[in-house]
Amino acid sequence: MRQPIESDLLRTFLVVVETSNFSAAAQAIGRTQSAVSAQIKKLEETIGETLFERGARGVIPTRLGLQLLPYARRVIDLLDEAAATIRTKPLNGPVRIGIPEEYSQTVLPAALAAFAVRHPAVEVTVSCDYTARNLAALDRDELDLAVVFDWSNQAAGEILCIDPTVWVTSQVHRLHDLEPLPIAVYRNSTWARDFAFRSLELQGRKYRVAFVADTSSGLKNAASAGLAVTTLSRSNIPSGCRELTAEEGFPPVDASRVVLRRNPYHSSEAVRELADMVRDAFQPMAVPPML
Repeated sequence: MRQPIESDLLRTFLVVVETSNFSAAAQAIGRTQSAVSAQIKKLEETIGETLFERGARGVIPTRLGLQLLPYARRVIDLLDEAAATIRTKPLNGPVRIGIPEEYSQTVLPAALAAFAVRHPAVEVTVSCDYTARNLAALDRDELDLAVVFDWSNQAAGEILCIDPTVWVTSQVHRLHDLEPLPIAVYRNSTWARDFAFRSLELQGRKYRVAFVADTSSGLKNAASAGLAVTTLSRSNIPSGCRELTAEEGFPPVDASRVVLRRNPYHSSEAVRELADMVRDAFQPMAVPPML
């Protein structure tokens, strides 16, 4: 019966793979080269296979070494995650965050769920609302954090990503060829007047409001059903719909920045921790897309 693999041996194995050199690996982990060699030898004896062979530029993993590599990374990542979680000081108290509906089912659920698991004593309250309302709630000290859209480069705060608003249509309908163009817009929206309508007017395109909704879900339904063309964040285009392009006469409506705003009156460690997790959730979108 073979002995279990020690995690320290896997850590040394990973460093040797990354550095391709026993001497460099020894320097990286603060041990002597002979100690590193001894650990790799012990790991090979435990597994019963050779894990490295010498190459022109140092040592390289054998076929079995490459086979072990993803497992070693998973084990070490899990150990590091467990250590970080256990060592993290428990947080408590309330945290109130406002988010746009556009991200309530896409970007943020995983971050909020992970925060709840990591800090079960923190009472998180989520306000899913329009940018203007969440900004007003932030100013009234009713929110600690707010993820908001900034269309005019005026909102202070931390830029999480650039998520342009674009014209969207059903993949199976050709409403964008109609004149006047049937469009779906938010009810009583100054943004629609200042950006969506103006975008069409600049292209000399006639339009009519064919569908009015209070939420982005309503706009998605209108586009998916072929009732109207609408405006949505590029990251929020539903299945069965597509972005209309500038070549088709529909350039992006805006270059909206998604901004994280913080309560100016007070903060807490729980608020700062949730802000970090929200930032991480938007990281895949952080590179500005081509307009």
